[in-house]
Amino acid sequence: MCAGLLLTGCKTQQPKAKVTVKPDSQRKAAPEFSLKDVDGRNVTLADYKGKVVLLNFWATWCGPCKIEIPWFVDFEQKYKDRGFAVLGVAMDDDGWKIVKPYLSESKINYRVVMGDDSVATMYGGVDSLPTTFILDKDGKIASTHVGLVSKSDYENEIIQLLETQRSAVRRGGPVAD
Repeated sequence: MCAGLLLTGCKTQQPKAKVTVKPDSQRKAAPEFSLKDVDGRNVTLADYKGKVVLLNFWATWCGPCKIEIPWFVDFEQKYKDRGFAVLGVAMDDDGWKIVKPYLSESKINYRVVMGDDSVATMYGGVDSLPTTFILDKDGKIASTHVGLVSKSDYENEIIQLLETQRSAVRRGGPVAD
């Protein structure tokens, strides 16, 4: 059972102060991709422009991924009406034949696409699963997590970005680039 990956995934989890996202000036645009979802439709990151996105690279055999997925299901349900979305990138070598049943069994309520080495490379070489990127409404990477982190860390970042988005709207619209 992937003990090495479990240790690698958990190795980065350390007690830390309140999680905050990178300041806007330090965020870089998330690399664009086009990947197929379970229904064979193309999904691009641009489809999510204007939303805060939790972009999660995972696999069905990954222990820490199995811990996080129920959290992500909860976040999708709780925040989808506030301009938030979860997008899963499955990295299973066996493809949809293993992932599709897992989606059903796990009652995953967010979109999942099938990843590959090229998209992993675009995101800095995803060497450990889970690897998760939190993207702001402009498609910029606000935070990166390699390995298992706490549900509250994710939720704090999501709320912080959603509140930033709402503040910009109250001030009269999105801030110009």
